[in-house]
Amino acid sequence: MLELDFTILQWILLAVCAILVGMSKVGVPGVSMLVVPALAIIFGGKASTGILLPMLMMADIFGVSYYHRHAEWKYLWKLLPWAFVGIGIALWVGEVVNDNWFKNIIAILVFLCIGLMLWKDRKKNQNLFPDSWWFAASMGVLGGFATMIGNVAGPIFAIYLLAMHLPKNSFIGTGAWFFLIVNFFKFPLHIFIWKTISWQTLTLDILLLPAIAIGAFLGIRLVKQISDGLYRTAVIVVTAISAFLLLI
Repeated sequence: MLELDFTILQWILLAVCAILVGMSKVGVPGVSMLVVPALAIIFGGKASTGILLPMLMMADIFGVSYYHRHAEWKYLWKLLPWAFVGIGIALWVGEVVNDNWFKNIIAILVFLCIGLMLWKDRKKNQNLFPDSWWFAASMGVLGGFATMIGNVAGPIFAIYLLAMHLPKNSFIGTGAWFFLIVNFFKFPLHIFIWKTISWQTLTLDILLLPAIAIGAFLGIRLVKQISDGLYRTAVIVVTAISAFLLLI
């Protein structure tokens, strides 16, 4: 059972994680990648996914509320069925591995996503992927697996949408709807199958709601002004260090 008697430092860290989650859902790229390994280190690999998921769901509502009109639904319909397949595979994997392996899988997925972010930046002006069913299927399955195992499907989903050449608002709006649907689909699976969500974890998530709202408020204002270069470098470096700590 999760106890809520955290130290002041731990509460500050949790509040920072919640702010970053809120910022990530309104278009500030990459910041939620810092949250995944941080929570896994504090709570354990599998348990951390159940704590993070309701935070993401609350932040998804902020994102959809602000960008809902910009979604490109034709791309969502291509991805969602395959994402559910990936979630099913991850559900089975999560049942057969112990927590140490679970943390290792999260770390490997985080490193994979960092690699995709770096590769995407190098190839951003090239159209390397066709608009075909197999590309949508492979990205959907991989994204569904990553989001169920570690809530780290953002860079994978971004690769697909960038390949479709969506403008920024459509990119954010489509992503907001995708993760709202997928995360709400995952919620009962975490409660009844993995048993990683309880009244105690939900209480913690609700206590962090003001910090999520602050993050969304700040993110909306930062998304047009943020300097991409130094910011992305800092996110990648800190995320890589955090993921490495999961493997120790």
